[in-house]
Amino acid sequence: MTAHQPDPAPGAEPERGFVVAVLAQGVAAEDELAELEELARTAGVEPLGSMVQHRARPDPRTYVGKGKLADLKEAYPASEAEVLLVDDELSPVQQRALENELSARVVDRTQLILDIFAQHAVSAEGKLQVELAQLEYNLPRMRGLWQHLERLGGGVGTRGPGETQLETDRRLARRRVALLKRRLRELGKQRATRRKARRRSQTPTIALAGYTNVGKSTLLNALTGAGVSVNDRLFETLDPTTRGFDVDGRRYLVTDTVGFIRRLPHQLVEGFAATLEETLVADVVLHVADASAPEARLDEMLDAVERVLGEIGAGELPVELVLNKVDAIDPLARRRIANRFPDALLVSARTGEGVDELRRRIADRFAERFEPVRLLIPYAEGARLAELYALGAPVDERADREEGVFIRARLPRSEVRRFAPYLLAEPSEASARRRA
Repeated sequence: MTAHQPDPAPGAEPERGFVVAVLAQGVAAEDELAELEELARTAGVEPLGSMVQHRARPDPRTYVGKGKLADLKEAYPASEAEVLLVDDELSPVQQRALENELSARVVDRTQLILDIFAQHAVSAEGKLQVELAQLEYNLPRMRGLWQHLERLGGGVGTRGPGETQLETDRRLARRRVALLKRRLRELGKQRATRRKARRRSQTPTIALAGYTNVGKSTLLNALTGAGVSVNDRLFETLDPTTRGFDVDGRRYLVTDTVGFIRRLPHQLVEGFAATLEETLVADVVLHVADASAPEARLDEMLDAVERVLGEIGAGELPVELVLNKVDAIDPLARRRIANRFPDALLVSARTGEGVDELRRRIADRFAERFEPVRLLIPYAEGARLAELYALGAPVDERADREEGVFIRARLPRSEVRRFAPYLLAEPSEASARRRA
């Protein structure tokens, strides 16, 4: 399995993998390995066996300790696995040592996640982000790849102006990294322009955030009628997908983002700025969680998402907790989770339960942003009418009158002053003034 491996064809035989992890004392091996094994299956690898060592920190040279390495040298070949999967980001030294000791292909947690991202990236921007993350991961590891060439360097017959293959590859890789970053910055500017247009219209924006595979894409589909892929796989959605829905004539935009996991590799936090940026600029974040998860696991997932939101600078945004998959729990579990999270909304994106209430809660949150107005715009000032529609404000009534166009709409409060010359008093106010 390499970082560029295509998604396995349907019915293709999965690779066989063996999982190894070094965990601190007290960490539950079952939960930790379950996530890595799920990542493996998403990448097309079937875990055949596993080995765990509890110690304060991994061995700096061989990852596992000397005794456990001896056990691993017996267990790995016996499993008939084709690849060793390690539940950590290995240093180049650790990776080379394990490969040499076991005569095995070794893939660490970061490499595994990058492989999945490479399989699932669809848009041009997503593919650029994957390539950048892979290059930044591989650059410090190039020394090992070209070690045999470096041994030729130095000494008689090797001096001269030419570069070694390693130096050439590093230079080309760094040049490619700079090019990718430049292209991603340009795409970032285009996104910023689109967001500025949304802000001008005061269109409320909502970001869906949550642990991977909690049903964010299914919820996006339920809220907006979008046709986003909802296969039951980790990291099914990598590219930010924005869709809209209406409540009482008012438009709301919802963006689905990449799923979070514990220990999301830093290359991905940086490299996937596009999808995470959409969280950062949202008016509110819907933190979607799996109501059917065991209590301890749910707490871990909530903590992981909150940690990543903090890392990307979105920790100060208002958050609404949405507990999805309530159709998968019994009435007692539902009462218990409602008591634990009294402010959370319980929904089932699959059955539609609670989705209308979620739309209403979103609308209520933004209700104060808009002010109902009655306007009379003279025909000679049609440009003002065009400006009104450009704002995307909900127009509840329009009628052509002798003096001009009558409009009843809800304007963003920040824009009411601009249309002050055309404001009409509410009927009740006008009647009161006539009586006075």
